[in-house]
Amino acid sequence: MAAVGSSVGLGNLWRFSSEAGSNGGAAFILIYLLAVVLVCIPVLMSEYLVGRAGLSANAVDSIAEVAIKSKVTRNWTVLSWVGMIAGFLIVTFYCVVAAWVIRYIFKFLGNDFAGKSADEVAGVFVNFISTPMQVLPWFLIFAVITIWLVSRGVNRGIELAAKILMPVFFALLAGLALFALISNAGNGGTAQALSFLYSPDFSKINGSVASAALGQAFFSVGIGSAIMITYGSYLPQSISIPKASVLVALTDTGVALIAGLAIFPIVFAFGLEASSGAGLFFITLPNAFTSMGAIGTVVGAAFFFLAFFAAITSSVSLLEPSVAFVSERFKMSKAKAAWTMGAIMIAVGLISVFGQTTESPTFALDTIDTFTGQVMLPTAGLLIVLFVGWRLDKAIIAEEFAGSEGLGNILLFLTRFVAPIFVAVVLVSSVYGAYFS
Repeated sequence: MAAVGSSVGLGNLWRFSSEAGSNGGAAFILIYLLAVVLVCIPVLMSEYLVGRAGLSANAVDSIAEVAIKSKVTRNWTVLSWVGMIAGFLIVTFYCVVAAWVIRYIFKFLGNDFAGKSADEVAGVFVNFISTPMQVLPWFLIFAVITIWLVSRGVNRGIELAAKILMPVFFALLAGLALFALISNAGNGGTAQALSFLYSPDFSKINGSVASAALGQAFFSVGIGSAIMITYGSYLPQSISIPKASVLVALTDTGVALIAGLAIFPIVFAFGLEASSGAGLFFITLPNAFTSMGAIGTVVGAAFFFLAFFAAITSSVSLLEPSVAFVSERFKMSKAKAAWTMGAIMIAVGLISVFGQTTESPTFALDTIDTFTGQVMLPTAGLLIVLFVGWRLDKAIIAEEFAGSEGLGNILLFLTRFVAPIFVAVVLVSSVYGAYFS
């Protein structure tokens, strides 16, 4: 549940709806599903395997220990450094987006959008994110909650968040999806949404869509950021790595698809633009909720409350790898390490809060998002599959996959010949698209 909570987050709601809407809907989703099966699940199994075999609670030492057992250079620890730093950078801006979410809960509870036109609703969002001192208090609140949960350790913090928040999240999401599908069945919104999400137009599939789909899969499932290597160290020997990997990846994918069913029927019913990017979450949907009248206030508050639950379980897991490393390497208590790294997280996060230009109020946030999502995560993912596929001692795979030798052989094939090609192509495409096109 902790790993599911790590995967299921704003990436399934804010980022998935934005990416799917901007990249052709079903065409994007088709590539996304292939990426999950052929790339994300093998990478996830690889990270779990290394984490559990390494016997350390931090990703850097886990890779080092497994490298020594495999009689290869410890320089492979670079993949855990890249992943851990990427996860840490992501959580710094993740707290900013979560701050927007918290503020919107109270805006709906206060009925702030009542009677506002579409342009006025958009203006509310733009004005809010363009005023750092308005964002700052909510950023600090969310960051402190994240640090506090991590400081309580695996059982009292992460597990507590997963056991309580994730079931509530699933119930809220299912309820909102049913509401959206049923309430918009008569006005055509449901039919259009189902067609948009599940009837692919193959002409829309291109390198850009494929790159976006794989990048979203990495971001959403939570691979490449050292999270799952760290969580793998907490995984008991009684738990099957393949089963755990498939469960996490498919649950995350299912949540993303259900989120689409909660969002897009409303978008199409109100004639809104599906390809409006990040604005879909904070401008388009609030417009739709406002148009519903009193019920829209309740639905809007519930929707952003749902997003808050998703955000907190993911932010906890993003901070955990660096805290585990500092705790073990410097012999600190978990609480002291959490508040130390948390203070650094807040300091770096202020760059995303205040890093604005005249053209973009989210310039710093977008820059960090692009670099981590399109460069660092795929790089770490590529390195882990190359390490497991070509350098890891086969005896370690056999030991960790005892009783599932056939799956171990499939993992070896995918990590050697399938996943590296997909990830390398998308990495090159992403870097070129982000920095050279």
